[in-house]
Amino acid sequence: MKTRVAMIFGGKSVEHEVSVISGIQAILSMDTDKYEVIPVYMTKKNEMYIGSDIGNIEAYKDIKGLLLRSQRVIMVNENGRVKLIQFPLKKFGKNQEQEIDIAFPVVHGTNVEDGAFQGYLKTMGIPFVGCDVTASAIGMDKFIMKAVLKEGDVPVLDAKLYTLSHYAEMEALLDDVEKTFGYPVIVKPVNLGSSVGISVAKDRVSLADSVDDAFRYATKVLVEHAISNLREVNCAVLGDENEAIASEVEEPMHSEDILSYEDKYVSNSKSGGSKGMASVSRKIPAEIPDKLRNEVREMAVKSFKLLGCNGVARIDFMIDEDNGKLYFNEINTIPGSLSFYLWEPIGIPYKELLTRMIDLCLKRARTEESLTFTFDTNILNSASFGGSKGGKL
Repeated sequence: MKTRVAMIFGGKSVEHEVSVISGIQAILSMDTDKYEVIPVYMTKKNEMYIGSDIGNIEAYKDIKGLLLRSQRVIMVNENGRVKLIQFPLKKFGKNQEQEIDIAFPVVHGTNVEDGAFQGYLKTMGIPFVGCDVTASAIGMDKFIMKAVLKEGDVPVLDAKLYTLSHYAEMEALLDDVEKTFGYPVIVKPVNLGSSVGISVAKDRVSLADSVDDAFRYATKVLVEHAISNLREVNCAVLGDENEAIASEVEEPMHSEDILSYEDKYVSNSKSGGSKGMASVSRKIPAEIPDKLRNEVREMAVKSFKLLGCNGVARIDFMIDEDNGKLYFNEINTIPGSLSFYLWEPIGIPYKELLTRMIDLCLKRARTEESLTFTFDTNILNSASFGGSKGGKL
């Protein structure tokens, strides 16, 4: 009997469209001899839909029409078995339902990649592929992530966090950035990916514009020194906090100071439709010395384990060409296209990559099943609130 895998994509995120591309790419590469794949589309309201066209990328040219001919579902755990059941329920007659064994979220950004959706899946009792709640949340929060990595002696750029209260005093915020960092600086939302809301500021006017833009997408904004002579390289990691391996190293090419959303998803898709991160202009392998390549791969695995990751993550690094120093930049706990293009050069095809991710999910589920989550006591037998006024146990 095949394992039933709910491949879930979309969601309430500014990276919604990118997630749809990544999710359907994964569906088309699954090993259908082993798995029965159920495509599940989450709308921008986080409503889940299944149907015959949900896994068809062409159908997303008319999402309204797609939803009209698809079935909205909710996730239900009944006697330890998780099902997707049509919603709203019929009062009479049989309701449509689809039992699933594993959830495979291919989602990007706030509300879905940051631990919120992972917490929902964990509460529902369904094994899911990828990072757990804690690793997902830390991986999305760039400030907390830096603190964890610094504790583990991974080199990161110093940064400062600004909140809405700072934003209300814009002149003081700008003064503080100039005093702390000078120029140039990078301004970024603390919890977004795909380069959304990220920009380089080289003077006070552009800094104000960058801060305004970043606060459009988040309630907290991170500012850090911008490396003037910057070179970026990326490396993916596959495994868990105990054992992991690194992919090939790539050097993404970009048209501006940083790799922008347009570089990632728009500029390379004009002739044939976007293919997500797989369409980015890049050099694989990156044209760097072997010593630096090994350093990148070792630092990627170390960072992955420190953050407690699971499945596949892509880690982005910065090289300061003026002094040769390597810095951890950020991690994508559910990377665009699941970074399959970084694994194929070292002999791991996309189909095998997906299978390994599912195996890691099942390994974690087996480990968690062996743990104790209850502690039997008779405390409720003696509990009393002492009448209507209350009291102590």
